[in-house]
Amino acid sequence: MNYYVHETAVVEEGASIGEGTKIWHFAHVRSTASLGKNVIVGKSSYIDAEVKIGDNVKVQNLVSVYNGVTIGNDVFVGPHVAFTNDLHPRVTEEWEITRTSVEDGVSIGANSTIICGNILGRYSLIGAGSVVNKDVPPHALVVGNPARLIGWVCYCARKIAGRDFKGGKVVCEHCGRTVEVNL
Repeated sequence: MNYYVHETAVVEEGASIGEGTKIWHFAHVRSTASLGKNVIVGKSSYIDAEVKIGDNVKVQNLVSVYNGVTIGNDVFVGPHVAFTNDLHPRVTEEWEITRTSVEDGVSIGANSTIICGNILGRYSLIGAGSVVNKDVPPHALVVGNPARLIGWVCYCARKIAGRDFKGGKVVCEHCGRTVEVNL
C-alpha cells in the first residue's frame, strides 16, 4: 500500500487511491471513487461513489463530496464544504444526478455550498460561507449567498483586479506572474 488510511477511516473495496494519499480519522471513501496522488482527505469527510479527485488536492475536515462531482488537480476544499448532486431532491421520488466540475487550482472557502450543475473555473476563489449557484469564471473571486463576483485573483490566490475589470492581462503585485482574464 503506497498511501495512508487511518485505522478509523473506511475505504470501500474498489476505490482507487493514488500514491502518497492520506485518508484521516473517520473519513469514508466509497467504492468506485477515484483519488489521485498526494490527496489529503480530512477527518470525517465523505467521498461518494463515482467521485473523481485529481492530484495534490486537499479536502479539509467534514467535507461532503457526492456522486457527480469531479475535482481537478491542485484544489483546496475548505472545512465543512458541501457539494450537492440533485436539483430536485425528494425522499420518495426518483432522483437524477446533476454533475459539477471543479477545475484545476480552485480554492473553496470553509462552509461553502456548491449547488450541482456548475463549473468552478480554474484558479477561481470561492469565499468562505458562499453559496455557488452558477458557473464561476476562471480566476474569479466570488463571495456571498448567492455567490457574486467581487474581483479577480492570481494563481497565488491574491486579488489582482476588481469586479469592473473587463478582461485582459494583469501582472500580480505579489508573485509577479501574468494572469490573462478572458470574459
